[in-house]
Amino acid sequence: MTDFLQLVTTIDSEEGARLIARRLVEARLAACVQIAGPISSTYIWQGRVETAREWQCLIKTRRELYAAATTVIKDLHPYEVPEILVFSIIAGDESYLNWLEETLPAE
Repeated sequence: MTDFLQLVTTIDSEEGARLIARRLVEARLAACVQIAGPISSTYIWQGRVETAREWQCLIKTRRELYAAATTVIKDLHPYEVPEILVFSIIAGDESYLNWLEETLPAE
């Protein structure tokens, strides 16, 4: 197992996704943020089925940076309840994991 995580969030605009990505990378809270979209999301909100166009951010970070990264996402996010999901990176290409290690400061 590694000490790295992938966070996932979605947001209502490409500009918002780019802002989250830039802030996280500039603050060294993420080594990389990939933005995919637009995507179509269908969900229940306040008792109604909604459909929205969103952009997804795939955020590579360290386990100990998770709380700080989440704070940045919430501060920049327009949603009342933003999606923030965390996935452990249990394995990966050695050279990529080495790059993550070099890019993200250990606390």
